[in-house]
Amino acid sequence: MKSFASDNYAGVLPQVMQALQQANDGHARSYGADDIAAHVRAQLRALFGADVDVYFVFNGTGANVLSISSATQSYNSVLCANISHIYNDESAAPETFTGCRFFPLQVNDHAKLEVPVIQERLVRRGDIHYAQTKLLSVTQATEYGTVYSPAELRAISALLRSNDIFFHMDGSRIFNAAAGLGCSIKEITTDVGIDILSLGGTKAGMMFGEAVIVFNDELKKHIAYKHKQVMQLASKTRFIAAQFGAMLQDELWRSTAGHANAMAQLLYSKLSVHPEIRVTKPVQANGVFATIPRHWNEPLMARFPFYVWAEPTNEVRLLCSFDTTEADIVAFDEAIKALK
Repeated sequence: MKSFASDNYAGVLPQVMQALQQANDGHARSYGADDIAAHVRAQLRALFGADVDVYFVFNGTGANVLSISSATQSYNSVLCANISHIYNDESAAPETFTGCRFFPLQVNDHAKLEVPVIQERLVRRGDIHYAQTKLLSVTQATEYGTVYSPAELRAISALLRSNDIFFHMDGSRIFNAAAGLGCSIKEITTDVGIDILSLGGTKAGMMFGEAVIVFNDELKKHIAYKHKQVMQLASKTRFIAAQFGAMLQDELWRSTAGHANAMAQLLYSKLSVHPEIRVTKPVQANGVFATIPRHWNEPLMARFPFYVWAEPTNEVRLLCSFDTTEADIVAFDEAIKALK
């Protein structure tokens, strides 16, 4: 089966499998005190061009919970996009673990938060009756496959810094974002003032695992204890770290993410010629969002699983992965033609 449902459906990169096998040779110190984890932390510091702290975690929700909980108290509030994963798709885990109030903000037509919308929500500072805003989270690439530019991120960061608010990035697909922008990871994290990052690995081709990257010195003080408290400290951390090591070696992440993005562009070009289909968002990473005739869902999903993203309009999400091929795109297009 080949799927357009999620990059989570894809398998594991061969280089990652090899790294896991190599990490399985002999014994190593536990809980992140091993040589592999130390080496990969150094690689990540080079990637971000900063003296970041690195915490390896099991999954994306865990990364977000650890990031947000390390930057907030239970009387705080968190601002996020109304379409964000932390608001819609993590079964209230961030709220449950942090005790914070989450306020969703309306995104623009490109599924991104804008400074004026954020500014309007910065209210009631110092009001003891109101959950005090302490963190804003953006997703890069967004849940609709669009990408924040460095300039857009810098503008948001400036607003947050002037209001003593931490800047979190959910980077579950940050590799796709950087590949799409043609920039370095540093240019959309360190250089724009991100305080803490949930760095995605699984969607990029790892078997499991993500990482929390801490830029802000204030957030480095107690996060190690939070790491354990939120149940994300792996005893055999080297098996997460080794996978990131493979992704970073010779910028493997850029070639695989670039390939997934290119396949999304090819898919977009195929879909755009069908008058029954309307692509709803710019294609800037590895996803295509489009409205299709509702009666196409079942026959197409039988061969190529995908998700209906908005039921009222039958907007669907089609994601490409590191192992999506041109033949997969052509076969999907042929299946569409057969329905007409």
